[in-house]
Amino acid sequence: MRVHLTLILLILAAPVTALGDQPRIRWAEALKQRAEWYASEEAVRVADNLLLYQRETGGWPKNIDMAAPLTEEERAALLKQKSRRDDSTIDNGATYTQLEFLARVYAARRLERHRAAFMRGLEYLLAAQYANGGWPQYYPDPKGYHAHVTFNDGAMIGVMRLLRDVARRHAPYLFVDETTRRRAEEAVRKGIELILRTQIVVRGERTAWCAQYDERTLAPAWARRFEPPALASRESVGVVRFLMSLESPDARVKGAIESAIKWFERSKIYGIRWVERQDGRGHIERVVIKDPQAGPIWARFYEIETNRPIFAGRDAVVRYDVMQIEEERRSGYAWYVTDPAELIEVDYPRWQRKFSSDRESKAGKTIGN
Repeated sequence: MRVHLTLILLILAAPVTALGDQPRIRWAEALKQRAEWYASEEAVRVADNLLLYQRETGGWPKNIDMAAPLTEEERAALLKQKSRRDDSTIDNGATYTQLEFLARVYAARRLERHRAAFMRGLEYLLAAQYANGGWPQYYPDPKGYHAHVTFNDGAMIGVMRLLRDVARRHAPYLFVDETTRRRAEEAVRKGIELILRTQIVVRGERTAWCAQYDERTLAPAWARRFEPPALASRESVGVVRFLMSLESPDARVKGAIESAIKWFERSKIYGIRWVERQDGRGHIERVVIKDPQAGPIWARFYEIETNRPIFAGRDAVVRYDVMQIEEERRSGYAWYVTDPAELIEVDYPRWQRKFSSDRESKAGKTIGN
């Protein structure tokens, strides 16, 4: 509590920085700035906002524009919410994006309060990891599906990318002490084991990954009522890209990547387009249009045993035609995606070339010796 009180006093004592001629950014843009910007007063102002939003758990809530200027009343209200334990999450980019921002600003300005907040947040991520290597969507008091191991919307992979960069001593994380760095390295190792363990095998063939898994049994699990247990194309793209980022992949990792790419190839859908259209009342809805020239696209979810695209509305009934889903859910969710196209056409060939070159280089050294 002494550390928390010190940080709070520092925040309250700090003047609210006038924006002057500096344009205000939104939180969605906070990690898209030029490198020199993170030394600016505006960056410090946003970083100080993050200290106010950070819970005593070390994590952050989600879906808030944390870059927005705060009034004194808003700052006081946030301080009263610090003890909340039910809204710290890694969903929708929360916590790991705040940590990356704080690390960038600390590297540029070296303000101790930003380093201390970063380390508390990093500790939150390390503490939240299950013994099986996965991460829940919420911590420390998850309820219902929030306790599941969560790949949905890139949650677990976002955490692992940050920990991977900490473990590799990449900028801007050079200030992390060696003991914590090694803990991050071990967390990544456990996470990779969880990824390999949860790749779905159907009739002897490895396929892709589900969006969420039961935290105890690691069986594919429901999340929201319209998110059934299924092979999840978008989430699996993120998983494969993470595996491709490993510097020295072993045979198991390479096999997982190769198997997933084969699954993406055979799961392509041709002949339809997923489009937005406007009806006579000006209402925008999403619909499937037949087009013999269209494709490939991928369904967001595939039935595990049959590999058929599946969809569900708020009634939690699985259907095989997205047009049978109520309009609100049909138009309010990404039922078809194109993310795997770049993975197959760009990322995978690049990864193949890299490790082909590595093998050739090693062979050359052997011959030369």
